Amino acid sequence: MIKDISWTCKSTWKRSSYNTMWCLIGCSIGDFGTILFFQFSSFDVATVIIMSLAIINGLITSILLETAILTRQMQFIEAFKTAIGMSLISMLMMEISMNSLDWIIMGGAKLNLFIIPFMLFVGFITPLPYNYWRLKKYGKDCH
Repeated sequence: MIKDISWTCKSTWKRSSYNTMWCLIGCSIGDFGTILFFQFSSFDVATVIIMSLAIINGLITSILLETAILTRQMQFIEAFKTAIGMSLISMLMMEISMNSLDWIIMGGAKLNLFIIPFMLFVGFITPLPYNYWRLKKYGKDCH
């Protein structure tokens, strides 16, 4: 199945990179927003709860952004269904890798200007091969 596709197609890498970038933007808004909220608030919440909420909010904002982008091409309901039908595997890979790096380097649920570029890089590079494979194998993308 993985051997059945060519991994050297530049146009597919470009398209999957573009799709991954939009997913990363959407996921990062909810993820970083949640972590920053708890980082600057006086709430005393366990790190695992904050990280779980960050992942959930990242998925939600990614779906909302995707819906907004797709409404340029289709009706709202169809755009929302398409956004919901996007690859949750890719989004979860992105969210888990970003939050795992934060946890490993910063001790979890802490953002600063040092860690954010690394989180974005890991969040982009982790699901990229899967997004390429999905696009190449099934011709499915979300943009």
